[in-house]
Amino acid sequence: MQREVGVGKSADAIAEGVAIATSAARLTVKNHILVGTIAQGGSFDVAKYMNDAHEALLALAAESEDAAELANKLRKRAHGRYSDPHGTHDYRDRDVRNLKKRAKQSSAVADRLREMADDPETLRFLVEAARAAAWGDVAGNLQSRLTVEAMRPDEDPDYDTMREARMQALRLVDLQALASEQRARKKNREKADKAAEKADKAAAKAAEREEKRAAKQLR
Repeated sequence: MQREVGVGKSADAIAEGVAIATSAARLTVKNHILVGTIAQGGSFDVAKYMNDAHEALLALAAESEDAAELANKLRKRAHGRYSDPHGTHDYRDRDVRNLKKRAKQSSAVADRLREMADDPETLRFLVEAARAAAWGDVAGNLQSRLTVEAMRPDEDPDYDTMREARMQALRLVDLQALASEQRARKKNREKADKAAEKADKAAAKAAEREEKRAAKQLR
């Protein structure tokens, strides 16, 4: 059963916790993608990485639930204790309210992460974001490599390795989307060329009419 989520500052804390956990899950999936496609030479399988995202979110939900249980234990231990604390985590009765709030927030974060883990659309979006981040890392590394390279392939001892890395990096590219984008760009260029050609013809006709009009005036 889903727990009731608080409002105001509590809701903000929950949203922040979910955002942090989502970033951590995306990082986990990104690393899986880099290892699976680059290090191991595998293909990019959305379904596989959606499963990785599912497991990552569930693991983070479990961590958040553990944090809630710990806060509840500390709250019960702190109840009725009014002496001076002996350390940062030596809670007293005055901390009971905050510990209760912390437990509820952690539980709410866990509930939200489990919901996300069971939502295919959320998982797919997370995987696509992780793939974009992975490709960004690879592209950045390759660009850095290309920037410092000034030698011919036969002079570069790492050329074969880097070539293989570049070929494997293509597995991270959505080739279908890329092809669609290229077609759209070509279509736009063709439209622009036709419009320019039409404008040139219109200008030529206008100039011709103006020439004829000027010639008539001189007669």
